[in-house]
Amino acid sequence: MGKRTPLYASHVAAGARIVDFAGWDMPLHYGSQIEEHHAVRRGAGMFDVSHMLIVDVRRAGARPFLRRLLANNVDKLTLPGKALYTCMLLPDGGVLDDLIVYHFAEDDFRIVVNAGTADKDLAWLSLQAERFDAELSITPRRDLAMIAVQGPQARPAVWQAVPGTEEATAGLKPFSAARIGEMLIARTGYTGEDGFELMVPVKAAPFVWQALAEAGVKPIGLGARDTLRLEAGMNLYGQDMDENVSPLESGLAWTVDLASARDFVGKAALRALQPVRQLTGLLLLDAGVLRGHQKVRTPHGEGEITSGTFSPTIGKSIALARLPLQSAAGEVVEVEVRGRRLRAQVVKPPFVRNGKILI
Repeated sequence: MGKRTPLYASHVAAGARIVDFAGWDMPLHYGSQIEEHHAVRRGAGMFDVSHMLIVDVRRAGARPFLRRLLANNVDKLTLPGKALYTCMLLPDGGVLDDLIVYHFAEDDFRIVVNAGTADKDLAWLSLQAERFDAELSITPRRDLAMIAVQGPQARPAVWQAVPGTEEATAGLKPFSAARIGEMLIARTGYTGEDGFELMVPVKAAPFVWQALAEAGVKPIGLGARDTLRLEAGMNLYGQDMDENVSPLESGLAWTVDLASARDFVGKAALRALQPVRQLTGLLLLDAGVLRGHQKVRTPHGEGEITSGTFSPTIGKSIALARLPLQSAAGEVVEVEVRGRRLRAQVVKPPFVRNGKILI
């Protein structure tokens, strides 16, 4: 038996198929992964993401500590509630994890890290804090659960289900958050659709989940979460990037601040790196399904698919692939699929955003 979120009983009651994910018993789907995918693109769906770890970083040295620790620059966060997507790197430039950091005050930040990397992330944070000349408070918040509500109808559904949220969040811009009592609501997500991520006390999570269901929000499992994020061109840690690959070869150069004088862990390694690969998209032209680790033959050398799936929105198979740097959008390449070579076109992600096909 794996670890269970505060919403485990709700998933079982809804008929979810439970699978192991990073040591957690999580819902794969509630009957139809395809229907769940379309529910998010067309209406509103909710995801239990309580397996991810919320960590509060507080006290006087919080900003200087995160300035040194993260590849993106927390000095961009000047207004309370603003959020930033970034990577946390190793000294050699490999990606330890990707995360979102929220700013509330100069001595008050929050980060949300992946479930599969939570233990090593905490160990890394503690190690770096010991080396940093400040008394920091680094506090895992397992007293909080996390529910993502995504889709074109997500925000009005949250406003209907959770009293008092509309006034506080109606003007909230993307990558911003508002505190409402013990709850935090952020306009962030992992689907390419609009919506909120709600961090709520563990004891309140089942009631919020039920209220959202009564407002017409459909429960969504890990299967649809993966097809949605891949259509949106969003990386999955452990597949599209990891400790052995730099963000410069993972489609994440935009999250790395090399321009400022600020130093950060991994900066020297990235400055010395000459990327030879890039993470880009593939659209399968022949019949079949693209999957991770399939070899890609290009005019410039071999590459490899990092994530692949059938896209319910597009009706064709798509993938993210690490290809030679010279590969350009529009090129036709060959993917080795079960002993066959299938044609695929190089495209620039995202494939789908806000319900619209972009390729």
